[in-house]
Amino acid sequence: MDSTRKFGKYRVEREVLDEQRLEEVTQRKTYADTHPSLTERLKDSLRCTLPKLKRSVMSSLPVLYWLPKYSVWDYGMPDLISGISVGIMHLPQGMAYALLASLPPVFGLYTSLYPALIYIFFGTSRHISIGTFTVLSIMVGSVTERLAPDMDFLKRNGTNITAELDITARDSYRVQVAAATTVLGGLIQVVLGLVKFGFVGTYLSEPLVRAYTTAAAAHAVVAQLKYIFGVSPTRFSGSLSLVYTLKDVCSLLPHTHLPTLVASAVSMVFLIAAKELNSFLSPKLPVPIPVELITIVAGTLISSFGHLNSNFTIAVVGEIPSGLSSPSVPDVSLFGEVIGDAFALAIVGYAISISLGKTFALKHGYKVDSNQELVALGLSNTVGGFFQCYSVCPSMSRSLIQETTGGKTQMAGVASALIVLITILKLGPLFQELPKAVLAAIVFVNLKGMFKQYSDIVTLWKSSKIDLMVWLVTWMSTLLFNLDLGLAASITFALLTVIFRTQLPTYSVLGNVPGTELYVDIETHREAREIPGVTIFRSSATVYFANAELYLEALKEKDTLSHDLERVSLGSLGKWTWDIHSIIIDLSTANFIDTVAIKTMKNVTSVVEQLELGGFFTESITKRRLFASVHDAVLYCQNHRGATSIPRSEPSVVSICS
Repeated sequence: MDSTRKFGKYRVEREVLDEQRLEEVTQRKTYADTHPSLTERLKDSLRCTLPKLKRSVMSSLPVLYWLPKYSVWDYGMPDLISGISVGIMHLPQGMAYALLASLPPVFGLYTSLYPALIYIFFGTSRHISIGTFTVLSIMVGSVTERLAPDMDFLKRNGTNITAELDITARDSYRVQVAAATTVLGGLIQVVLGLVKFGFVGTYLSEPLVRAYTTAAAAHAVVAQLKYIFGVSPTRFSGSLSLVYTLKDVCSLLPHTHLPTLVASAVSMVFLIAAKELNSFLSPKLPVPIPVELITIVAGTLISSFGHLNSNFTIAVVGEIPSGLSSPSVPDVSLFGEVIGDAFALAIVGYAISISLGKTFALKHGYKVDSNQELVALGLSNTVGGFFQCYSVCPSMSRSLIQETTGGKTQMAGVASALIVLITILKLGPLFQELPKAVLAAIVFVNLKGMFKQYSDIVTLWKSSKIDLMVWLVTWMSTLLFNLDLGLAASITFALLTVIFRTQLPTYSVLGNVPGTELYVDIETHREAREIPGVTIFRSSATVYFANAELYLEALKEKDTLSHDLERVSLGSLGKWTWDIHSIIIDLSTANFIDTVAIKTMKNVTSVVEQLELGGFFTESITKRRLFASVHDAVLYCQNHRGATSIPRSEPSVVSICS
């Protein structure tokens, strides 16, 4: 460090400011000044109607802001290349993730088309790619298989139930369930966005989201085992369903269909090797090699020419209808059965969307509107549900491709949607012979990034034990209680840790830094000096009903009260064994106060209005006991030592805010 560095200085000379004098100097506004009457608000609203209406329309339809300014010369080619790259990724991911949702693959393609087009008009992020996503696909799959299990669709031969499954009827009902869940989840997102509830995503901390997606990846693995090994396990739902399903799969391993296992293994080996090669060559390539698309094309060709379905009974995708399906109204009678799942999908989808959106916005210097993102995602889901799509959110892999290949705006989404549209209209039937084992292998390999998140355990062990507990509880509850109940349990535990932290804050006695007006913890700073006769006490957390008593106990301990102290309150702290004539309570960290804390402590916080409304100030405790800073309070105590009506044996209480 440069020992010759020069430090600036400043000198301020002013009177000691208590709250009453501070209000006189600053001319603090009254409640009426800061809260205009209804008549005044109406006048102001009418006067600003047109400008506000224009801003409202622009914020509700962001496309009206950026599209008129769009430069084809500057952005056209980068968006086109980016869109084609992302569109190529949509094809294998859409079909593969549809299996996770227990839906026919074509509905994964629909989900990659309609919602992405809606987001272009209403979204505020320039780089995220809306469409299918692993976690949401699993969550939808848990709903579809719970409400439409295979057992309900076994064909009847008179009064007898046969072992033959009516796949057409089952898939048709599962599509209805998925569409109803998606529409309801979308409506929840729209409503939350309209009431400015975008901050809800902040309750899903990074450790919680990462642990949740890691556990969801485990659900995805178990769900794909039947396609990997070619077995037909019983599908369980509810708590411990993952354990029961895994146990059933293990019991069926002796009956593994070897041709299916070989197809899965070959696909996985090829995908892993190709992706590693892709990573190695990525600095030299303008766009990534479409490994997944090559895999499904190769798998389809080998299956078609080798007649894998007829010769080796390897399960294939089957009929993929060409053309777009007509919109239909979802079955609203299902809403009551799926409302919990819809809410979980709404929250998780939004959390993933806003975290990705803010990441790219910070990198490229623009802003995403959290409330508008809720509305955009909600409309994407709601409209998509009418076209038999299931719940969507951005995919990290596709969004990274959209950004790294030069995408500038959501026009890249238009290009990717065109790729998907052409596939649905003309190319879909070509993939009818694609083995489901290949799609399962794509899901497996794409989960590699989520499994790497187990390294969070080591990182959090070193940095934050409480965050580690959030991670572990989220992971365990999601594994055991399934995705919806697991999310609820995780959020509840995370909020409890916040309360827990406020009950175990750091308490400090402050001392003065010689020659300054600064005050720091005397236990952690060697040069800090106590003010003779004055104790300055501070807590790192706000004071409220849950920790007010703990605050008093810490104050007793820090100020070394005598052992025979019987009566303690901040109005009268009992008899002291030391010559302490004043106590200063530093509540600069407090951002609110409740009536319990006021009654318990009879102290002051930075929220003066709450103190006034709570009836704290009286003739004996006036605003002259509230100061603008710790230093103001110290100077007051030193200047008025012995001039107080409180006996010397009982220290005066000087409450401050800084």
